[in-house]
Amino acid sequence: MRKFLLGFALATGIGFSTFAQEAVIPSGPIDLETAVSIALNNNLTLKRSELNQLANEATLLQNQGQRYPNLTAGGSTNFNWGRSINPATNLFETQRIGNINLSASSNATVFNAGRINNTINQTKTIIEQGYYNIEATKNTITLNVINFYVNVVFNQEQVKIAENQLKTTQNQLERTTKLVDAGSLPYSDQLDLQSQLATNNVDLINARATLNNSMLSLAQALQIPFSSDFQIEKPQLDIDDTFMVSESSSSIFQTAVSTMPEIKAAELGVESANYDIKIAKSGYYPTIGLYANLGSNYVDIYDETFSNQIDFNFRQSAGLQLSVPLFSRMVNKSNVQRANVQKRLAEVSELEARNQLRQDIETAYTNALASEQSYQASLTRIASLEESFRISQQRFELGAINSVDFQIAQNNLFSAQSQLVYDKYTYIFRVKVLDFYLGNPINLN
Repeated sequence: MRKFLLGFALATGIGFSTFAQEAVIPSGPIDLETAVSIALNNNLTLKRSELNQLANEATLLQNQGQRYPNLTAGGSTNFNWGRSINPATNLFETQRIGNINLSASSNATVFNAGRINNTINQTKTIIEQGYYNIEATKNTITLNVINFYVNVVFNQEQVKIAENQLKTTQNQLERTTKLVDAGSLPYSDQLDLQSQLATNNVDLINARATLNNSMLSLAQALQIPFSSDFQIEKPQLDIDDTFMVSESSSSIFQTAVSTMPEIKAAELGVESANYDIKIAKSGYYPTIGLYANLGSNYVDIYDETFSNQIDFNFRQSAGLQLSVPLFSRMVNKSNVQRANVQKRLAEVSELEARNQLRQDIETAYTNALASEQSYQASLTRIASLEESFRISQQRFELGAINSVDFQIAQNNLFSAQSQLVYDKYTYIFRVKVLDFYLGNPINLN
């Protein structure tokens, strides 16, 4: 699978988008899937990682080219006056001499203790590691967008609660005002409700401001300009007895450790470090190379034609080069030592990635369980307070309780409704995080 992914990545450029394009801006209400897509397309950190990946591909191409001989060709022309060496006879002559030199050369490495192959394999590993790092970045962006999106939905619910509370107070104030005018209730009841109405207005203003800020945060996460036209599609969020994942935290970890890209990237970091050790050790071995040279020249003081002189002066040479590292002033030894240290650091990083993943899953699982309990408790509490408020409202209308007692019952209900919404969406997000670790598609429907 890893080889397939790497080959696919190299063949398709890893599916990178056009980097010079403008940021995608939605034209209407967007759902969660669209929001995630926009964020991934617009995120500049992700684009930077993708560009670095393209640079790594260029490095791989260069390293692969080291397997083949190089070939260079060139020429020069010059004129000499006075006493100079005739390039055709190698004798000193005193006259003007025009000369044209042509040459070509090639070199090839025959043996270098696997340095070229190990460098190529290391670069391939780095590219594959970069692919998984990009996937990890995408996962982080996705989770952030989901968090901001859920927060917007939550604040929309809070606005509705504030609006309902304001409407209820307005209705009671209108009724109380009529009764006060008729002399059935004291004027203080009307003043209490007017004060409550003002408080509810402030609560609604604050709820709308919080909603607007959450919309702004979502737009910034998508890296698009924010305007009042920016809206989301509210998902249908239902919770049942099977909503919470059935797996344990240890089971979720076992699944995640085999699929999470950050773990794959850390493992490839160790593999890359192993290649680094092999590359460093190759410095202890001899290097063998082949070379070949061709050349000819033309001198303008002779009657022979250009082609005849080039043919007559044509020369060739070839040879074998051997370089034996007898003493490198501890360079090779220090290179190997550093490479071994880097491998140990890579192993530590891999262990850290596993530990961090386990801790994140344990925390997410514990938080999800706590949210489930809080949500169930809020459901029970809201049922009791709704009945209590219904009775209080009837008693208030009959004059059995005053406006203060009615307001207390009303505030208790709306406070419980607000807490229920908070517990609901906190629970939803935390369970979706567990779904993410299990590799399940993340959506809010």
